[in-house]
Amino acid sequence: MDALLSGFIILVLILLFLGSGVWVFVGLLLVSTTGLVLVEDFSFHRIGVTLGKILFRSASSWELAAIPLFIWMGELIFRSDISERLFKGLTPLVARVPGGLIHTNVAGSALFAAISGSSAATTATIGKITTVELEQRGYDKSLSIGSLAGAGSLGLLIPPSIVMIIYGVLAEVSISRLFAAGILPGLLVAGLYSAYIASRCILDNELAPKSTRLVDATSLVQAFGNLLPIIILIFLVLGAIYTGLATPSEAAAIGVGATLVLLAVLGQINWPMLQESLMGAIRTSCMVCSILVAAAFLSTAMGFMHVPQDIASAIAALNLGPYGLIIVLAVFYVMLGLFLDGISITVMSLPITLPLVISMGFDPIWFGVFLVLMVELGQMTPPIGFNLFVLQGLTGMPIGKVAVAAVPFFFLMMIAVLIIVIWPSLVLWMPAVLFD
Repeated sequence: MDALLSGFIILVLILLFLGSGVWVFVGLLLVSTTGLVLVEDFSFHRIGVTLGKILFRSASSWELAAIPLFIWMGELIFRSDISERLFKGLTPLVARVPGGLIHTNVAGSALFAAISGSSAATTATIGKITTVELEQRGYDKSLSIGSLAGAGSLGLLIPPSIVMIIYGVLAEVSISRLFAAGILPGLLVAGLYSAYIASRCILDNELAPKSTRLVDATSLVQAFGNLLPIIILIFLVLGAIYTGLATPSEAAAIGVGATLVLLAVLGQINWPMLQESLMGAIRTSCMVCSILVAAAFLSTAMGFMHVPQDIASAIAALNLGPYGLIIVLAVFYVMLGLFLDGISITVMSLPITLPLVISMGFDPIWFGVFLVLMVELGQMTPPIGFNLFVLQGLTGMPIGKVAVAAVPFFFLMMIAVLIIVIWPSLVLWMPAVLFD
């Protein structure tokens, strides 16, 4: 069958099945099966054999063991008072900065992201404290909600990151290097957000009340005490990875063990909490892993139909050049972000985009960070922006108003993307320092 027609059929099937509202993994399996039958005339027996091989190969990947462990770690922390301690610890540190406590959204999300690989978990955990506190203290609601929509997405970029683990497995690159590569871009995004918040509040004094709180040695010691649980977990998880003492999967196990011990010391662990956290982790992990298996099957199906090779050839024929390709891919990912979640975007697009960027000379570690940033943009765009839905549930604001509040932070992240495209060393410097 003509290559262009094959690609068109796959696109129509994706829009048809995923747009029908079925579960993502079911939609991907239906797209793969229907495409193989229509385009390659596969029998259902052959499809079943192929799916069985892919299922075994996907399920036996040791790197994927980190996903349920990091998810469980986030579930445990979500049900504790660590987020409250985080807010109390950051309050005296940012109170005198222009914008005041709105910066706790950014700093809190950045710190929590370092112990949780999920954007939605970061947004929900930080938001359940700050949205109420900031509104009661007279801070501008739109700026507060927008900053949380943007900063919550740092859960995908600052390691450990579930999307980075998935990218590392699919792209066959070092997950530890990916984690290291996400640190400086994550701090860059957080810095851009804080600079914007401070600038807005300097220009408009009504957005944030002026703080008269004095920061003395006692308050700084108390702040450190409140931040200590987070600092301990970050040190244990990331320290184990970057010192080479543990793989990401082993570090995830260390993180879960340390979280359980820490919560026991704080007197916050009980049997109902363990049950709820385990069930939450199981549900999320099953969702992620089922999408991974279905996406691996879709990748194989598209390989049989030569879709990635044909699309790559078509784009190569345009003679775009490296930066032209990046612009096309950026638009492509923003469009995908309107309709799909980050994991689905990653697993569905890589068979097509990764060979293209490598052929243009881009480093796959750099492209992993670029991809995560583009996925983060999708977390802030309706109609499928998960951060927007989380904030709608927390605040009761209409989804449209939440989306409008997030617009400035969407463009700030676009600036961060532009910066790493111009200066890729910002991404690649940390992995080189830690591992070369």
